[in-house]
Amino acid sequence: MKYKAVISDLDGTLLNSEHKISNYTKTIIKSIIDSGVKFFIATGRHHTDVLSIKKILDLDSIMITSNGARVHDKQNKEILARDLPLSISRKILDLKIDSDIYSNLYAGDHWYTEKEAKWIEDFHSESGFTYTLANFKDLKNTKITKFFYLHEDPKVMSQLEAKFKELYPNQLNVTMSLPVCLEVMAKDVSKATAIVELLKLENLKIEETIAFGDGLNDLEMLDLVGKGFIMENGNDILKEKLPHLEVIGNNADDGVAKKLEEIFKIKK
Repeated sequence: MKYKAVISDLDGTLLNSEHKISNYTKTIIKSIIDSGVKFFIATGRHHTDVLSIKKILDLDSIMITSNGARVHDKQNKEILARDLPLSISRKILDLKIDSDIYSNLYAGDHWYTEKEAKWIEDFHSESGFTYTLANFKDLKNTKITKFFYLHEDPKVMSQLEAKFKELYPNQLNVTMSLPVCLEVMAKDVSKATAIVELLKLENLKIEETIAFGDGLNDLEMLDLVGKGFIMENGNDILKEKLPHLEVIGNNADDGVAKKLEEIFKIKK
């Protein structure tokens, strides 16, 4: 099978442990693009945040962000938007969340949080995209793209995940992008649903695509494409749910670039 498209997650996958793109990865991606293969980003990050990475990689491609809630075309114009229903987002805004959990949300071009979290900015050092402090109760009439919650203890996140699933059964897509990050989107939102739309626009077949990911928010995507790859550093539950997929190298060691070099037989 000659693959025609590559789709990659960012954090824990394409980005290294410093949340950056290595020079080696840049070189490999440029080589496969020059050979005619298309390269797409599919991430939980905000579209504004991803623009800097798209520029670093010199990509001229459709971009999937907010776990599939947003899709932007080659000119960075929004072509798909799936927000949470106001009836549900208002209830979530009223939820009592433990004070030691960092509550965040994306709404349009904005990232809102209720308290300072300077350590989060390490993830966005390249783009400079950052949050605005807000009282969530003032956002009752705002269309919300997604909520995400952060805590250094994965057990706390697991308990919050269970709470959401109990309160809103079959009403939301609730998933872990990292063991310390819980994401909450509209029910029909996932990277996979966005990829289906992307492939239609690009006139590509599912079997012509490969994808890379590390988190549970990558599950549907990795299970959909022609061939999916899980990072060595990926979530153990993801590996258990998709035991038929190959586990490749670590993101800290350019695992994606090395696998791409192997698949596309790139000559140095």
